[in-house]
Amino acid sequence: MNLVYSDSQGNVFDHPDFLALGRNAEMITEIMEDELIPLPEGATLVSLPFTRPVGIDAETGDMKLVPGDYHAVGALLPQGFTRLLLPGYVKSDKTKALPLFGYTAVVWKDEAFYVAARLTDNPYFWNPIHCDVTELESQVKTLTAKYPENRLYAHLSNCALGYECLTASNTFLQRWEGAVPVSYSCNAGCFGCISEQPDESGFVAPQTRMNFKPQIEEITQIMLEHLRTPDSIISFGQGCEGEPSTQAALIIPAIKQVREQTKMGYININTNAGLTDHIRGIVDAGLDLMRVSTISALDDHYNAYYKPRAYTLKNVEKSLRYATDKGVITSINYLVFPGVTDREEEIEAMIEFVRRTGLKLIQLRNLNIDPESYLGIIPKARGELLGMKQMIEIFEQELPDVVLGSYSHTPKFYASDRNTTMVL
Repeated sequence: MNLVYSDSQGNVFDHPDFLALGRNAEMITEIMEDELIPLPEGATLVSLPFTRPVGIDAETGDMKLVPGDYHAVGALLPQGFTRLLLPGYVKSDKTKALPLFGYTAVVWKDEAFYVAARLTDNPYFWNPIHCDVTELESQVKTLTAKYPENRLYAHLSNCALGYECLTASNTFLQRWEGAVPVSYSCNAGCFGCISEQPDESGFVAPQTRMNFKPQIEEITQIMLEHLRTPDSIISFGQGCEGEPSTQAALIIPAIKQVREQTKMGYININTNAGLTDHIRGIVDAGLDLMRVSTISALDDHYNAYYKPRAYTLKNVEKSLRYATDKGVITSINYLVFPGVTDREEEIEAMIEFVRRTGLKLIQLRNLNIDPESYLGIIPKARGELLGMKQMIEIFEQELPDVVLGSYSHTPKFYASDRNTTMVL
């Protein structure tokens, strides 16, 4: 398997004499054949600025930098695929941070690109190729014309057409999981926040956070338009907003009003679940699904990344337990990172957390971050690094009643033969 690298113009090459390497946190490591799958449809190859590619000289067996002005290359995976290794590289400028993406090791073998990843969910629904731009533009015009005073539709039109957000696009295409953002504020200061970054962070937020407080009518209009089919999902908590439960005073009456008019579809919230009292009110209003974002079940790691304001990981656990006990299908949005999530102590803590909270689903989501910056803020490993592949296998063995996936599903998914949909 040959090293893949790029020049300063972004042209991609495979090295005839260097074998590819990956990274597990700081450790540069060999890539195993059973860690590789063909580059998925919808994946993107990107050049990593401020880096030098590292490979193994096939003739000498020595680890070497590729000489010249060249950069490492990584793959950005579509939903449904979990990264197993980072690209093999070293920083050429340690003062520079990589943009907030989830870089995956990529190699060239058998005349094709392969990535160190695993299929963990059906990629069909979140493959950009299935979003027809012409149809989307038409639907944006239709719904913004139908609701000219609705600021949420205007906001989401930029998310769909400008940022190419698939959840926002679904809102206009009126299918699958759609978005209804509600919050301009947050009770956490996430290190890798994609909608708001302090000037001194060194990161550029790839999205702009909403800057207004919507009215209940604006929220219910979007919900009622979207909840038209049995399998539709409308979700509070998007990348373009803060923490939705801070706006419980809007969400609770909106859910109640919508459920007075239709029982169709499912109402979901993507949340950090730190505001337990607010979550209880939202659950009691008629919530169907809840996905809680977390990066760890260990307090010191969780706090280092999320920087929670006036809540703790224990509050998150209480919120999940309450929702589960009330019949809500609960899951976690588990931000995973090779060399961290697969630490022995992280795996043990997460297994116990899942058992205590009664989760139905672990959504494995590749953390979009500059690796060096992330590793610089979290606690050092205390136990062995087991590898992402083994971590997934341990979860499957220790949590047989919990589904491993990548995104939210309707209840019938849990009763079906999921293996029939897991195809490349």
